[in-house]
Amino acid sequence: MNTGHLFRAAALAAAVLLALGPVAAAQPAAAADDLPPGWSLNEFGPLGPADRDLLVRVRLAGLWEAPAGQQAQERAGDQRIKDIGHHLMTDHLKLDVEVRRVAAKLGVALPDKPSPEQQGWLDEFSALRGDAYDRVWVARLRAAHGKVFGVVAGVRAGTRNQVIREFAQQAVTVVMKHMTLLESSGLVDYGSLPTAPAPAAAPVPAARNRVGGPPQPLIWLVLVAALAVGTVTAARVWRPR
Repeated sequence: MNTGHLFRAAALAAAVLLALGPVAAAQPAAAADDLPPGWSLNEFGPLGPADRDLLVRVRLAGLWEAPAGQQAQERAGDQRIKDIGHHLMTDHLKLDVEVRRVAAKLGVALPDKPSPEQQGWLDEFSALRGDAYDRVWVARLRAAHGKVFGVVAGVRAGTRNQVIREFAQQAVTVVMKHMTLLESSGLVDYGSLPTAPAPAAAPVPAARNRVGGPPQPLIWLVLVAALAVGTVTAARVWRPR
């Protein structure tokens, strides 16, 4: 093959390689227009309804559990309950600072008072003292922590937002710590807690492709194969006879 033929073969190879660039560039991580309704996009990744709900729930938890922890130190009959109350109060005051910081960064509005149900629990506590207080206090707080744990763990497992992922990790640790502390009281009636839902049938996994076509590694494989075939074919066509 003479110099001119080599140049034409190299030009063909370069043209195919240049075509590879747009393939990689056409795979954006996320775009606002591609998100489902109720989602938004910020510099930390997509933010969904479950992410915002997590922040609201953690804020609500702090609005009633911190006062409940403080109250337990005054009304509980068992010193162990008073100590647990101190931990709950301290942890929720710290977590509340963090949830307000994260919400401000992501533009999520937070409540400023407990829900009617949570306020009802605080009112219920206020009418009790001693052993009766201890039992009701542990029962309400353990049940509440069990509910919020499922929410926090679910968001931690599936969120697409980096800031929410980091915050959910903190929240999971705090909720798990509090459930363990409450159970250490020996007053938890496990029979009264809701049972875990029955497992659903495992779905058959489907191939997960990127938006806009087949998986990128497959595209590269096909194009590289085409490049090799094209180069060999060109060499045969332009070989001097």
